Amino acid sequence: MAVKAYILFKVSTGSERELCKKIAEFDEVLDVSIIYGEYDLIAKVRVDELPKLEEFLTEKIRSMPSVILTSTMIVAREYKGKNVRDRMNPRRA
Repeated sequence: MAVKAYILFKVSTGSERELCKKIAEFDEVLDVSIIYGEYDLIAKVRVDELPKLEEFLTEKIRSMPSVILTSTMIVAREYKGKNVRDRMNPRRA
């Protein structure tokens, strides 16, 4: 069963844009954004199984020099918003 997660990043000042571009290149990444607040970036990822998430975080993400800290939130259940539901079923819109 696929595992989705959000990864929050604290990164070196000034590295946000370049790091976003690099992170977006990974097959596991669905999307990545620069955010304001306690963290600098957020990425939504999808892997086939939980051990693959650990491998992705350890080998690909945490090994990047500009990444200072990560915090990972595993998705327990996902709900689609109205706009997404309407796009998936245009006859209902």
